[in-house]
Amino acid sequence: MSPRTTRFTAYGTALLLLVGSLTAATAAAAAAITPAATTPAATPAAAGSQELCGPGSALTFNRSAFPAKPAVDNKWLTLKPGMQYTTTGKVVSAEGTSVRKVVSTVTGLTKVIDGVKTIAIWDRDYSDGELVESELAFFAQTEKGAVWLFGEYPEEYENGKLAGAPSTFISGIDKARAGIAMLAEPHRNTPAYVQAYAPSVDFLDCGDVKDKHLCVCVPTGCYDDVMVIDEFNPLDPPSAGHQRKYYSAGTGLIKVTAVGGEDQEFLDLVKIKKLSSAELAAVNARALAIDRRGYSVSKDVYAKTPRAVVSTTSGPAS
Repeated sequence: MSPRTTRFTAYGTALLLLVGSLTAATAAAAAAITPAATTPAATPAAAGSQELCGPGSALTFNRSAFPAKPAVDNKWLTLKPGMQYTTTGKVVSAEGTSVRKVVSTVTGLTKVIDGVKTIAIWDRDYSDGELVESELAFFAQTEKGAVWLFGEYPEEYENGKLAGAPSTFISGIDKARAGIAMLAEPHRNTPAYVQAYAPSVDFLDCGDVKDKHLCVCVPTGCYDDVMVIDEFNPLDPPSAGHQRKYYSAGTGLIKVTAVGGEDQEFLDLVKIKKLSSAELAAVNARALAIDRRGYSVSKDVYAKTPRAVVSTTSGPAS
């Protein structure tokens, strides 16, 4: 399931970037969270110099670290075409409490972004039963096992009608950069890492391994060896709070909670479904329609990407 259940935080137009040269110690820490050494052809020097989430979090990646045929089998974040995950819960804000539902489906589509072939995830986000966002998000895994997020095309809906996709970001366009959705081997006491960076839409997410080896129960069952990722935006005011995401080895995201902040979200995994080949075909068709629509809705960003293609047509084995 996509780790980016809902959290798209705006922090205004003033970006206070923490820019500096890595010391030997922080360079070693950065190497621990990147899939391979950066080459000039893979990452612009400016992006490599920004420690966006604190010391050791320089945002770099090497295209050659990603296989030609994408597969995401990280035990904490496995994205197998035809798998569908449903989370439900609530959002508490100053305006009141709303019922939340997110349906995340791993499609059979692939799309080349910033020179890397990615897998497309289709998320549908409902508030009080009404669709408010339909999003394609793109992930790829390095040979060493780190999962990267390469971009998002989130269509926003108002009163059942498409209102646009102003928060679209794609790595390599408008200074947006891919970030780490899941480390290859997450451990506590390692540097926080950049999950995605897109200055043109005022977006920055950071991740930090908070806890491991927890036992957590949700409607789909009780899970041992649960890991907690603390997500935050260092450029947000303190009132923004943090989001905590709970991952179970072999299952993925099972729970979302909030710590502080004016708007707090709480979600639990309630359903895991393996789609049949016919159901996956229907999902692929709808996701392709979204991809095509993106070329007219987001002409300045999404329209600059190659078209998505269907790479997988059969559902997961039982």
